[in-house]
Amino acid sequence: MAGKLRAVIDTNVLLAARRSSHPASPNIEIFDRWQRREFTFLFSLDTLAEYAEKLLHHGIPAVEVESFIHLLARHGEIVPVVFFHFRHYPVDADDVMFLLCAINGSATHLVSYDDHLLSLRPFYSGEIMICPPLEFLAACRGQGASK
Repeated sequence: MAGKLRAVIDTNVLLAARRSSHPASPNIEIFDRWQRREFTFLFSLDTLAEYAEKLLHHGIPAVEVESFIHLLARHGEIVPVVFFHFRHYPVDADDVMFLLCAINGSATHLVSYDDHLLSLRPFYSGEIMICPPLEFLAACRGQGASK
């Protein structure tokens, strides 16, 4: 893929990174690569609220959630959602905000473990790569090799 990667990261990837204790975790690597500015982390007000809500719900201390939200707000790219048309609607209503963020933000990737989101892949082929974390990491690593 030409140009810098632009990704929307599903909450389940964020939670997996937070829960991982292994330094070679692919989920942790995604966030490390973002902090090194290897890709643009796209978020909307809705996804930002979802991150905070789910992290708190899963027992992540409020101070850590606040720190992540501030980091994302400072170093990510906020996407105003103005276009609401889908080629194919998600089965799970909770996935709508992530797909809207990806479409409106001209994302190259939508990264998730969610089977409902991953099942949308064929409908958005050529527009957005909807993929699990390891596929996204392969794209990040490939981009790094071509620099």
